[in-house]
Amino acid sequence: MIRHMTDSQAATPPTTPSSPLLPARARIFVAGHRGLVGSAVVRRLTADGHEVITRGRSELDLRDAAATAAFLADVRPDAVVLAAAKVGGIMANSTQPVPFLEDNLRIQLSVIAGAHAAGVARLLFLGSSCIYPKHAPQPISEDALLTGPLEPTNEPYALAKIAGICQVQSYRRQFGASYISAMPTNLYGPGDNFDLETSHVLPALIRRFHEAREAGRDEVTLWGSGTPRREFLHVDDLADACATLLARYDGDAPVNVGCGEDLTIRELAETVADVTGFAGRIAWDTSKPDGTPRKLLDVSRLTGLGWKPGIALRDGIASTYAWWLGQH
Repeated sequence: MIRHMTDSQAATPPTTPSSPLLPARARIFVAGHRGLVGSAVVRRLTADGHEVITRGRSELDLRDAAATAAFLADVRPDAVVLAAAKVGGIMANSTQPVPFLEDNLRIQLSVIAGAHAAGVARLLFLGSSCIYPKHAPQPISEDALLTGPLEPTNEPYALAKIAGICQVQSYRRQFGASYISAMPTNLYGPGDNFDLETSHVLPALIRRFHEAREAGRDEVTLWGSGTPRREFLHVDDLADACATLLARYDGDAPVNVGCGEDLTIRELAETVADVTGFAGRIAWDTSKPDGTPRKLLDVSRLTGLGWKPGIALRDGIASTYAWWLGQH
C-alpha cells in the first residue's frame, strides 16, 4: 500500500495546523547521528534550540526491536528523525545485497513501531531517491513511485526504503500518526564516507583525484561512460529541508528533497578534478555499469513550502574537500 495524492491534493501543500507540528525546544531523537545525514540534522536541530537525543551503535542496536522499543519508551521524545541506514555505492550494493535489504528493514521496523508504541507524536523517515523506477520520466515526481522496474544494482536497498514509506503511511492511515517521509537526492558534505570500496560517487572522486595528484599520476580511470546525469545536494541543505518539513508538512505522500538541477558524471568529475588540483587525463572504463541514466527530482512539493537550497555545488565540493583534508 503506497498511497499517492490526487492531482488536486498535490497542487496545494498541506497547511500548518493551528497546533504546531513540532514544539519549540522539542526533545528529538536522531537515529543515525554519526552518519552523513544524521550529523547534519543534529547540527541543524541543535542550532534551532531543540534538545537532541542520540545513541551510538554500541549503546543501542537499532536492528534490535525490543531494545529500541524499550529505549524509546524510556526516553519518550517529542519527535524522531530516522536517518539511520545501511548505505553504500554501486560496488557495495552489488556485492552485499543482503545487509542492504535486511538491515534497513530491521532498523525501520524497530524505530517506527517503537516510536508509535512509545507515543512519539512526530516522526520523519528519510529514504532515498533510488526508490524510483530506473526509467522514470524526468524530473521525477513523487507519484512515479512503483510505476516501473527499479535500478537492479541497488534494488534491495530501494525495496527496503519503499517498505519504510509504506510503514509510515500505514501508521498514518490506521492510527492517525503525524509521521512523514522525505526522499533525498544524492548527498555529500562533511561526515561523508571516503572509503573507496563503499563510498558514493562524489567522495570517491574527491579521494581518487586527490591521491592521484599527490602520487603524481597523469591519468585516473573511472567506472562507466560518464554520461549518466545526477543531482547532488549538500547535506546541510538537506538538514535545513528536514527542519522545514518537521515544522510545516503533515502530508501522506513522501516529499522529494533536492536542488532541482543535474549534471553529467563527466562534468562532476571535471569539477572535482579542478577543485582538487588534478591536471591529468580522465579515462572511462565502459565495461563497468553506469547505473540509472538520469535521476533528477521534481522538488516542487518542497519548494511550495517555501524552502530552497543555499549551497552551490562547486562551493560545497570545495568545502567538503577541505573538511576531508582536515580529517586526514
